[in-house]
Amino acid sequence: MKTKNIFPVIFGFILVLSACNPTPEIDDTMLDSGKFSFAVPDSLQKRLVSNYIANPTEAQKNTPVIIAAHGYSATTFEWDELREYADSAKTFYVSQVLLGGHGRSYKDFKNSTWEIWQSSIRDEFAKLSQKGFKKIYLTGSSTGAPLIIEMFKSTIFSDYAGLKGVFLIDPIVVSSDKQLSLVGLLGPVLGYTLTGMDEGEEGKWYVYRPQETLKQLMELIDLTRRDLQNVIRVSDDVYMKVYKSTQDESADPVSAVLIYKGIKFEYKTVDVEMVDSKLHVFTRLRGRPEITDKDRSLQRKAFREMEAKMK
Repeated sequence: MKTKNIFPVIFGFILVLSACNPTPEIDDTMLDSGKFSFAVPDSLQKRLVSNYIANPTEAQKNTPVIIAAHGYSATTFEWDELREYADSAKTFYVSQVLLGGHGRSYKDFKNSTWEIWQSSIRDEFAKLSQKGFKKIYLTGSSTGAPLIIEMFKSTIFSDYAGLKGVFLIDPIVVSSDKQLSLVGLLGPVLGYTLTGMDEGEEGKWYVYRPQETLKQLMELIDLTRRDLQNVIRVSDDVYMKVYKSTQDESADPVSAVLIYKGIKFEYKTVDVEMVDSKLHVFTRLRGRPEITDKDRSLQRKAFREMEAKMK
């Protein structure tokens, strides 16, 4: 069977795109501007348990603490609602890490790598362990999930004690956006992509996504997928659960299957729950234009289950 050669079409498309302005138009209302930052000391002081509990008591050391990692191009805002739930429950702490390179400016974001994104999660885990916290958990939404999974390839969890469990929310191991795979071809021409967001989300996410970081995202999820195919072994002492929305425009639901098959314990398996939701990161409702009672119920159920596991 003959197939049409599409190279001329792609080449022509690239020539058209090359006429576009590779420099984004950033105004002072955008996170991209650097005019306001989630990385300033006062902001981090309020969100990192290692900062605001500098000298924990024995009771505090025995209280569970969960390190919450947000997704690509987002900020700690993504986990504010879990933090508020924990403040109300008073049974565990939430340490909201700002991924490296995020929450500052377009330039800082553009120059970051996925290893830099991951570094803040690693640093907070090490600090909490060194301070003597005995019950440390991790949760990652979207890109935060593969960043956490990749940490199991290092020695950090054996070098520092305390890890008890991991919760992955809408992990991205396979992207629902198949155009992401074209970033290597079209990225240098485009320079960046523009992200639409709702009014309540403005200033909390980057408006512009540099092609350099899209390449880093693709590198991370490709690496994680390969590592899962080769199997990542995790101690039976660690509990792990995946929550995955069934209809997700960012992370393909097959991501949950790959994690289930690729994470190997000796005597158990990863818990997986397919959530009847159309929201990517269904645990984050704030800032969305429309939320339903069902959305609130699903969020609350997930928070309660996470709390119940953190003992």
